[in-house]
Amino acid sequence: MAVRREALRVAAVVLERHLNADRSDYSGPQRDCRCGQKARYVDRREKTFQSVLGPLRLQRAYYHCSRCGKGFCPRDETLGLLQTLLSPAVRRMVAAVGATVSFEEGSELLRELAGVEVDAKQVERTAEALGAEIAADERGPAEPVSAEALPETLYLGLDGTGIPMRATELVGHAGKHEDGKAKTREVKLCTVWSAESRDKEGKPVRDQGSVSYSAAIESAATGDTNRELSEFAQRVEREAIRRRFGEAHRKVVIGDGAPWIWNIATDLFPDAIQIVDRFHVKESLTRVAKALYPGSAQQAHEWAQRRHQELDDGKWSALHRAVTRQAGRCEEARKCADYLRRNRHRMRYPEFHEQELCTSSGVVEAGCKVTATTRLKRAGMHWTVRGANAIIALRCCRLSGRFEDFWERRTTRRAA
Repeated sequence: MAVRREALRVAAVVLERHLNADRSDYSGPQRDCRCGQKARYVDRREKTFQSVLGPLRLQRAYYHCSRCGKGFCPRDETLGLLQTLLSPAVRRMVAAVGATVSFEEGSELLRELAGVEVDAKQVERTAEALGAEIAADERGPAEPVSAEALPETLYLGLDGTGIPMRATELVGHAGKHEDGKAKTREVKLCTVWSAESRDKEGKPVRDQGSVSYSAAIESAATGDTNRELSEFAQRVEREAIRRRFGEAHRKVVIGDGAPWIWNIATDLFPDAIQIVDRFHVKESLTRVAKALYPGSAQQAHEWAQRRHQELDDGKWSALHRAVTRQAGRCEEARKCADYLRRNRHRMRYPEFHEQELCTSSGVVEAGCKVTATTRLKRAGMHWTVRGANAIIALRCCRLSGRFEDFWERRTTRRAA
């Protein structure tokens, strides 16, 4: 470690001398200002910034415009140091740690693993600023990310998960608690993947590297007379375009049965096969069993197993009768009967299995965890919508393998 620190120190000295020996940022006594007038050269000014080699002192030409009253250093923009004290490489490091662990842990990791000193607050500001850039970039015109041949079937999954929010972000939002107060806001997720691979039993398995994510705290609601799609529906549409979901020979939408999921699926992909996640249906049946037999775990288990088997075998009429029969004396059974009736055409599991289609939303469930829960739902965390959406955008970008493309576009825009 001592040798490493000394090597970095020597490299920092060499780089600092090299940068300060170059005075090409001075372009004469006057230079064009962004306001359209001429800015006057004043002198060379020093700025200390954090690089991967440690702190560096940079001398830059400083120009001031008397018309707009603003000053600027052309070299700051050239080196990617405009309005920041972190080099581009350090900001990439900060993006990695800020997307993965808490800001305090990220600061410690940078210090321990890279020898770079960035305090927790600066990690937070930098990670959220990059995430906000990614979110804005994601909302731009969508284009296909690959021209490669598409798999036979593409899956699109939709789901939501709650994350803890600051009290100011919960005003006007109803909660699920008995007092009606909300403690969380829902992050809605869209994920696209393929499953052409098969396991030992011949069941479809998610293809390695095929999953992409797009998520945010956004509304999926839209008025009956509103011609525009909801915010989240627009997000789904953009992700579908990027992944060429509409071009696939078979399109499958998987969800847990929430009405907003099927509203979006029907509006955007009317020819797609809709499948309710089989395990969610079984969970609903299990809740009914526990409500019917609260004092006998064995009876509840046996009743639930019979219903599960009927579901797997496609004996829908027998299943629905068994649940409806209990609806008069059990609220949980009544809700489940309504759930089954609304989604009957999405529960043709024997038919789906014959077509070798996935019938579970494991990829979507895992997506909720990796994009939001594991990072944003930790002890003591309470988010703003802006901060949460920034970190979620950063995580989705990295998990979907799109961070390099974003960074290249960012660099190109800055150079232009």
